[in-house]
This record gives sequence, C-alpha cells and structure tokens, in this order.
Amino acid sequence: MAQKPGKQLRAPRPIPDAPLLWPFAAAQLAMDACFWWLDRGPPEQDDSSLPWTTPNSVALELATMRLRRCTRTQSGQPALVCAPYALHRALIADFAPGHSVVQALQNGGIDRIYLTDWRSATPDMRHLSIDSYLGDLNVAIDEIGVPVDLVGLCQGGWLSLLYAARFPAKVRRLVLVGAPVDLSIDSALSRLARNAPEALYDQLVARGGGNVSGEEMLRVWSKAPSRDDIAAALQIDLSDEEGAALLARFELWNTETLDLPGRYYLEIVNWIFRENRIAGGNFVALGREIDLKTVNAPVFLLAGLDDEVVPAAQALATAGLLGTPPAFITAASEPGNHLGLFMGARTHAHAWPRIAEWLRDDLSGVLARSA
Repeated sequence: MAQKPGKQLRAPRPIPDAPLLWPFAAAQLAMDACFWWLDRGPPEQDDSSLPWTTPNSVALELATMRLRRCTRTQSGQPALVCAPYALHRALIADFAPGHSVVQALQNGGIDRIYLTDWRSATPDMRHLSIDSYLGDLNVAIDEIGVPVDLVGLCQGGWLSLLYAARFPAKVRRLVLVGAPVDLSIDSALSRLARNAPEALYDQLVARGGGNVSGEEMLRVWSKAPSRDDIAAALQIDLSDEEGAALLARFELWNTETLDLPGRYYLEIVNWIFRENRIAGGNFVALGREIDLKTVNAPVFLLAGLDDEVVPAAQALATAGLLGTPPAFITAASEPGNHLGLFMGARTHAHAWPRIAEWLRDDLSGVLARSA
C-alpha cells in the first residue's frame, strides 16, 4: 500500500486529559501500543503491502480472520500465535528477520506454527462480539487439531486465556506475553478507562458508523513518531543501512491499521477494562461463566520491565488467578517496552528461545520435583 502524497505518519501526543481519548493511551505511551491505533490505511485494503517474514499459506478463511499456516512439517505439536486484534496487523508477530515471534519459535524447534491474521472490520462486521472471535478461534483450533499450544500476544493474551478457560481440554500449554488481564492493578490505561463516562465510547462508535474507525485518529494525532521510539521498540541502532530499512518498514507497518467492530470494542472497554470481569470471575464466554481456576495447563508469562501499557506487575499477576500449580507456571521479565516484547531484537535473542525450549520440554522433571 503506497503512502498518499503529503500524508504524515501519526504518533501520539502526551496522554490527554480528555477521557474520550483513553483508548489511544497505549499508543501515546512511547509508541508501545498494541491495542489502539496511530493511523489508518484505506478501508478497502484487507492485505498488507508488506511481505511476511516467514513463508506461510492460508489454512482457513473465516469471517474474523485468515488462519495462516507457517509450518515446516505436518507432524508434531502445533502452536497457534494469537496476535492482538489491536488495530495493527498480525505482522506484529512476524515483523522482520530477528524481530519475528514466528521465526524465533521456528528457530527454537517449533515446526508447526499457525497465526491469527485478523481482518479489518467492515460495516457488516459492526455487530461482531468477543464471542464471535472466540467462536472463530475455536473453529481454527479444531482445524489445526487439538490440543494446541496457545501463544497470546497483548490483547491476544486475554483472548487466549478466555479460550483456555472455556475449552481447557483443547489447550496443552499457554504463553501470555504482555497480556492485560487483571485491570485492578494500576496502569495509566486502567485509570483512564475507569474515569471516562461510558457514553463517550458509545459516541466514538456512532461516529464510526458502528465500527471504531482509524479516521478518528487522523483528526486527533499529528506528531510524527521519533526514531528513538522506534529504536526502543525494535531494540536496535537505526543508523546503519539495515536500521534504515527496518525504520522504513516500521513506518509503513504503522500506517496499515485495522478498524474494530463497535460491539466488540465496547465489550472490551466496558467488560474488561472498566469492570474487570475476567479477573473478577464474572465474564461469560460462549454461554458459560469463566472461572480462571479451571485453567490448569502449564503457563509461561512474559512481561516488559519498561512496559507502560501492561506493567510487569499486571502481566505477571495473572499467575495468581489460575488453577495451574505454581510448579508449572514460569514467569519472566525482559528489559524493554511493550512493542519490544514482540518486535525487539534483544527479546528475540533471549526470551523467545527460552519460550520455545519451554514449549518443547516434556516437563517431566518439574512433575517429579512437585510430586
């Protein structure tokens, strides 16, 4: 997708006082957002103009997503990377060599990998709900073959956790990376969510014709992202030729954003961020109230020490909500901000190989020690 002449890349101002703008706060926090947006591409364009880093094919076409198959073999334990449906495309999980979750897992010996490539909301998608996305995730997992290892990134993390609680027999292991679950733990995002009148979110959806539109951001944000922000996300020096190419790729990726269905957006705002239903135990998913204590699969939690979107304390607190025995919970943190968890070179050199090894480990030694 070519950038229109004169179109400026958008980036956040400081956190606004107007509570209407809290959904964009993640983008404001040093370019660390993976839930809200910074800019918008043409609404009719469903595919990114940027090539994928990892060769893949479309395994399944669903209303909410394309299920991408990044497998090197048809046998072995499958892993599904649940990208954030976050107004940035799923390329966040496969950004570039050395900056790709999919590639890091493959290099770590995970040969059967799938990826949720979420679709931008069209007018006929405006009534889709969280249940719609859980339902399609269930179809995708049945297509892959159960049980799967679920790797949830940011907003894909709470979706993966809901799925694991709703269908515990279908998830072998669960990885949650920078995932907001317990919003009672303080963060700038949770404070803004609690303080804003509900009607303001309804107005935002109404202005988008039933969806949350990136055009709203074009009228609000004007400051271009700095090289330092992007360098912090990618965890590299941008001064050489390779860095310049990654900078250009990041800037283009940043413009190719997604719209969200209005109903889905409002459920997230109200049920998760304002009412904290997942952590509180009163979230209903596909007809059943979710009890996180039913999640007893081994869990790996990864947090960013400099993550202002999902602070480390919030990301790691999920361990206390689960039914998984403590011996089967691995919690780790990495220096860096929110986007650095998914795109950062240092994180991919250190944390993701450890996650791949954990997914391959039979955990028999842990079982023996906990007996």
